[in-house]
Amino acid sequence: MLEEKNIDKSESGLSKNEKIGNLIEDYGQITLSNNRYRQKIHLLNIIGEIEGHEVLGSNTKTSKYEHILPQLAAVEDNDNIDGLLVLLNTVGGDVEAGLAIAEMISSLSKPKVCLVLGGGHSIGVPLAVSGDVSFIVPTATMVVHPIRVNETVLGVKQNFEYIEKMQDRIIDFTSNHSSISEEAFKELMFNTQELTKDIGSMLVGSETVEKGIIDRVGGINTALNCLYDLINEKKNSKINQYENY
Repeated sequence: MLEEKNIDKSESGLSKNEKIGNLIEDYGQITLSNNRYRQKIHLLNIIGEIEGHEVLGSNTKTSKYEHILPQLAAVEDNDNIDGLLVLLNTVGGDVEAGLAIAEMISSLSKPKVCLVLGGGHSIGVPLAVSGDVSFIVPTATMVVHPIRVNETVLGVKQNFEYIEKMQDRIIDFTSNHSSISEEAFKELMFNTQELTKDIGSMLVGSETVEKGIIDRVGGINTALNCLYDLINEKKNSKINQYENY
């Protein structure tokens, strides 16, 4: 008779390892819990293009906001999850969807850290600064530019005002969640001297820290250690509150 030891089967017949594999493959998510503190950290992977209201082609690597938003709500609702680590490598995408995800991440009560790997371009900039602390690896790049509109836009005042307001939302969010001022961010956004075929600026690694967009240069080890510290600080703060009550 075969032993069923260490086999965690769900109602669908999948083992625990199979379910974890499916979560990684389908949504780029997993819960990390083997660290020295036994803290449970939800890993959120945002890669490719941020897909919003329009479905992109099958050959395009996307992160879908209708998948990410429920995940974030579940993280907030789950008392067993201690923190959130966001791995970011995106070319940008839908502005409304990107801002929605950034707002969700920033509003979580759990400690959260964002790490830019490869690139955090366009709407990836607000996503990169949405955590409590942001990191970037030395070789990663970030491109700051005005909102691009792919479809034909009727050249009337109302349309330009709408685009300008959306742009202001990006500027406000970024400056409110990082050390860069609105004026300095606008200078990067409307720079005409750097990109040969576009308006804007490209920053590499430590340049993003020097400009005040990203907090620190570092990789997965430093990002995780920072998140451990944030979680421990929050737990110790709660303990002190109870003791002083």
